[in-house]
Amino acid sequence: MEYAYPLGENATERVQAASGRPLMGITPDALRAGELSFADLQISAETLRAQARIARQAGYPQLADALARAAELTAVPNDELLQMYEALRPGRSTYAEIIALATRLEQMYGAVETGRWVREAAGVYLQRGLLRA
Repeated sequence: MEYAYPLGENATERVQAASGRPLMGITPDALRAGELSFADLQISAETLRAQARIARQAGYPQLADALARAAELTAVPNDELLQMYEALRPGRSTYAEIIALATRLEQMYGAVETGRWVREAAGVYLQRGLLRA
């Protein structure tokens, strides 16, 4: 499906929150009425993938890759994401723990690109002495 930037102006009828609520349904009135949930305020994987496609077409491959990884991470529960973030801080994990994290991302959440990126980070941490002893 083709999207044009900015999505909020050019694809409002197709863009949805993580909850499935259409972007057009996320309004100040809906907020005041108590109709919105936390998931209504979270971006959906499809929206992130659309943004990645737009970035790639515009010649921003690094941004596109980051958005594609973000789309993968929408499947990971927030509390687990925070634990992963902590584990990836320098000096917090061993090489084996980071590799296990990458494997969990790939196998439990289908986050193949993010798992590959975490494996690459493990190698960089090893080279730069940033791993927990």
